[in-house]
Amino acid sequence: MKTCPFDFQRFIDGWVREIAMSRCHLSEDFDPQILPSDPRFGDFQCNGIFAHAKRSGMVPRQLGERVLEALQSSDAAHLCDLSLAGAGFINFKIAVPAIENWLATYTSEEDFSDATGDLSGKTIVVDYSCPNTAKQMHVGHLRSMVIGDAIARLLDFFGADVIRDNHLGDWGTQFGILLMQLREEKISWENLSPDETLECLETVYRRGTQATQASDDAMERARAELVALQNGDPERIATWKWINAVSYASFQEIYDLAGVKFDHVLGESFYRNRVNRVYDELSQCGIAEADEGALVVFHRDHPRFDQQPFIVRKRDGASNYATTDLATVLYRREEWHCNEIIYVTDGRQRDHFQQLFLTVERWFAAKGYTLPVLKHVWFGTVCGEDGKAIKTRSGEPIRLKTLFAEAIHRAEEIVVSKDSNLAAEERVHISRAVGIGAIKYGDLLQNRTSDYMFSWDKMLSLEGNTAPYLQYAVARLHAIFRRANVDPHALGKSHKIHLQEPQEIALARKLLFYPCVLRQALADLRPHFICTYIYELAGVFSTFYNSTKVLDADQQTLFSRLSLCARTRAILRSGLNLLGINALERM
Repeated sequence: MKTCPFDFQRFIDGWVREIAMSRCHLSEDFDPQILPSDPRFGDFQCNGIFAHAKRSGMVPRQLGERVLEALQSSDAAHLCDLSLAGAGFINFKIAVPAIENWLATYTSEEDFSDATGDLSGKTIVVDYSCPNTAKQMHVGHLRSMVIGDAIARLLDFFGADVIRDNHLGDWGTQFGILLMQLREEKISWENLSPDETLECLETVYRRGTQATQASDDAMERARAELVALQNGDPERIATWKWINAVSYASFQEIYDLAGVKFDHVLGESFYRNRVNRVYDELSQCGIAEADEGALVVFHRDHPRFDQQPFIVRKRDGASNYATTDLATVLYRREEWHCNEIIYVTDGRQRDHFQQLFLTVERWFAAKGYTLPVLKHVWFGTVCGEDGKAIKTRSGEPIRLKTLFAEAIHRAEEIVVSKDSNLAAEERVHISRAVGIGAIKYGDLLQNRTSDYMFSWDKMLSLEGNTAPYLQYAVARLHAIFRRANVDPHALGKSHKIHLQEPQEIALARKLLFYPCVLRQALADLRPHFICTYIYELAGVFSTFYNSTKVLDADQQTLFSRLSLCARTRAILRSGLNLLGINALERM
């Protein structure tokens, strides 16, 4: 029996299953349902006995007593204090020696990562950010970028081979409108920055959109431009390449500020020579059919999509994002040999992805292709104080670059007010980490499927559940080690931790829950679980530090408590890193 499990929740689940089936002779469908419990009664609680007893015609309390007795006589009983409550609920309180052993075994961020190998050997593509070229990134692009980055970091932490792909919208209908309008306007692009160029292109696009909405002839000209582009017309291809280069230069500034990286930037255009295979195979398999000149897929056995066609080729012969999304799935499976693809987009695209996944399932089954797991991780909207999508006073979405610049500026004002003697380089570094961290954490803190209200005051507060508060907690830990003249990295497995005071034990117990929270975040792909946990951990640490003498203790107690501080620091840093937020040594 393993004496120091990394994840006690998972360990207890396996332990109860084994004992219940081997010694109590319960059937294989028994589910212990191990969950965190009310701290007054223990750390974890087995809730599954009651349900199993009812299903099997047993008395729950009697079954609970049988399982409890079997657990108490097993090899792992020394790890927990066990008790029975109510109608058969078993409580597990991790014994203090077991906690000390855990703290001695898992001492660093590397130890935590090494202990999580659930996804080892899996290749997972995370498709996120994905802005349209010819436009500046705005606040509507924030959530896909930061949620996608956090999910990719979490998957990587659990041992997956993660492929981060920025699937740009660089081949769609907007280019037909833009190319049409550009041919009718003569604009000097010299001496314009990428942002100024994009702003000018957005203005041109708006005028083109107005023209196509007012005139069928203009709409036909725009469609003809798109078809010409997709057929490889040299002049249009040259203009298109220039627009994309200017666009990505602007995007890259945002990604550099946010600390977001990609392994591939393969837009829709990358798949333009692969769409004919999609048309041919869907038609040959009888999945796609002609409908009013377009090539479409009907899912007639689906309750909502039976009359809603999934258009894979438009009437004018042009492809669309459905076409390139289909080609993309096949490419990722054949070239990257991925086991799973995760799409991180807003909730308004749910219908599209449901139809995409249904089409891929039918197509791959018909051709005998290996089907990767397909997941749509969707999110809600960033709202202003009026509860509507956040915009400028003129009604335009707030530019992401403007949002980040404002966050850094406001953070710098706070930093300077706290310490006006900081060197300029350090002030800039801290302000950027605090400002960008506040924006990212303010988003990740929300349950991703909910809308949330944007608030500068809440995001940048040094109190409450915010990134600055957590960054300050880490900086405070570093200050403790500077005062003690001790390197926290040196407090590894050789320094024993002896838990004596209630505040020490409470902090240590909170540290034990980090693996459980990570697996919960992984199971649902919801980073807010990590946010909630590290905020609670920072609060428990504050209580411990304010009520317990750390630096004034005797030598043995000093190093025991410093070691406990080092473990807390490691987990706070690990959690912030998984969220893509810089921890700070000084603040």
